[in-house]
Amino acid sequence: MTSRHIAVDLGASSGRVALGTLENGKLHVEVLHRFPNGGVPVRGGLYWDILGLWREVLHGLKLAARQGDIASVGVNSWAVDYGLIDPQGHLMGQVHHYRSPRLNGVMERVRAQLSGERIYDATGIQFLPFNTLYQLAAEVPGELARAQTMLMVPDLLHFWLCGQAVTERTNASSTQFLDPQTGEWATELLDALDLPGRVLPHIVEPGTVLGELSTDVAQETGLQGLQVIAPATHDTASAVAAVPARGEGWAYVSSGTWSLVGIEAPQPVITPRTLAENLTNEAGLDGTTRLLKNVMGLWIIQQCNEGWGLDYGDLYARAAGEAGGTLIDPDDARFSPPGADMPGRIQAFCRETGQTPPQTPAELTRCVLDSLALKTAQILDVLAEVSRQPITTVHVVGGGSQIGLLNQLIADASGKTVIAGPVEATLMGNLLVQARAGGHLPGDDLRGVVRASVELLTFKPGGADLSVLRQHFQSLTRTHNEAEVSA
Repeated sequence: MTSRHIAVDLGASSGRVALGTLENGKLHVEVLHRFPNGGVPVRGGLYWDILGLWREVLHGLKLAARQGDIASVGVNSWAVDYGLIDPQGHLMGQVHHYRSPRLNGVMERVRAQLSGERIYDATGIQFLPFNTLYQLAAEVPGELARAQTMLMVPDLLHFWLCGQAVTERTNASSTQFLDPQTGEWATELLDALDLPGRVLPHIVEPGTVLGELSTDVAQETGLQGLQVIAPATHDTASAVAAVPARGEGWAYVSSGTWSLVGIEAPQPVITPRTLAENLTNEAGLDGTTRLLKNVMGLWIIQQCNEGWGLDYGDLYARAAGEAGGTLIDPDDARFSPPGADMPGRIQAFCRETGQTPPQTPAELTRCVLDSLALKTAQILDVLAEVSRQPITTVHVVGGGSQIGLLNQLIADASGKTVIAGPVEATLMGNLLVQARAGGHLPGDDLRGVVRASVELLTFKPGGADLSVLRQHFQSLTRTHNEAEVSA
C-alpha cells in the first residue's frame, strides 16, 4: 500500500510544505517548498504575516499537485498565537506575534487578579508571558466582543483550507485555559478575567478528518478530493509523535528555535513541585501528556548569527574547538526579545555573574551550547523525580539533532545515552497521524515506521567530565529560578 500526504509545518523562523510517501512500512519525506517566516514590526507592535504564509502554503500545494494522487493535507505550527474571526468568517485585524511588546507586564497583571496556584491547578501549564491567556487579556477593548471565534494559527489555516472552525487539542492545551483533567476549556478562568469564553471553538482530537478541500482552494491549487486532516497541530506534539523510542525510560528534546525538554506521561502531573519547577502539561497524541519545560533554545545563536552571517556548520565546528566553561541561564528574560545585540546581552550576563565574557563567535556559541546542555540535564533530573520515571535515554529531534557537539554535551551533562534524529520529526509526526487517520497505516506503530525510515546517531556519556560545570550552572540559575517562582 502506497499513500501520499502533505504536511504544512510553520515554524517561528521558516515554513515548509512537504510531501510524505508511505510505502512498505517506510516514510519518505520530500520538502517541496521552503519559505522564511518571522515577526513584522509595525508602529511598536510585532505581527505575523499570516496572509503571506497563506500565499506560500498555496504555492506549496500547487507544487504538490504535480506529484500525482495525494490523500490528505494537515497543518502544524508553533503554539499560543491566534486569529479572531468575525461572524462573517473574516479574519479580524492582524495575528499578533508572541514576542510582541503588547504583552509586557500582562502576565503579572493577570496573576495579581488570579493566583498562580489557581491558574496552575486548573491548567497545569507553565507560566510564560506569551501564553494565550495573557494575549487575550491584552486585546484592545471591544475586539473580543466583535469576534465570533478564536482560532489558533494551524486551526486558522485549516479553516481557510476547508471551512471547519474547530481547534485541535494539542495546540489548545498550550493556551493556559484548557483543563487537562476534564479535557474541556477552563472557562472559569476567563470568566474571572471578564474574557468571553463563547469565542472558544469546539475541540477535536489529532487525526480528525475535517473535510474536503474547499472548492476555491481546490481550483487554485489543482488538488481535487483532498481530505483535510488535523494532525497534532502543535509542532512539538507532532515531533514527539515521531520520537523513535522503544519501551520506557526515555525523554525527548525537541531542539530548534525553542528547546522543549520533556517526557511522555500517561496523565497530567500537577503538584506543588511541578508548579515550583514551572513545568507544563500539554496534550499529546492518543491521550498522552507531554510533561515538559520550554527552554530558550537555538534562538539565542540564531539572533547572534543575524549579525555574524556565518555558516552554521562552520560555526559549530569552531565552537567545538573552544574550551568552554563560561555559562548563561538561557531562560533569563534578556534573551527573549529579538535583536542584533544578542552577543552583548550574553556578555552582560557573564560580567554580572563574575565571568570573563566570551568575545568571538565561536566562544559565544560554545557558551550557549554548554548552557543549553546543562539546562537540559537539570530539567531531566527534575522530570525523573516528579514523574517517578527513571530516564536512561534522551532522544534529540529537530534541527538541533544535527549539532553533534550539542548532542555530546547533553550526554556528558546528563550521564544518559543520547539518540539523535530524525531532523524532520515534526513533518514525520504530522504525516503519520494523517496516514493513520486515513486508514493508510497498517497497525498503530508510528514510531516503528520512523525507526525503519531514518538513520539515527548515538552519543554515549563520557566525552568530558562536566560535574564542576554542573555545580557552576546550578549556582548561576538558582537566583533566576527563585525569582521565577516568586513572580
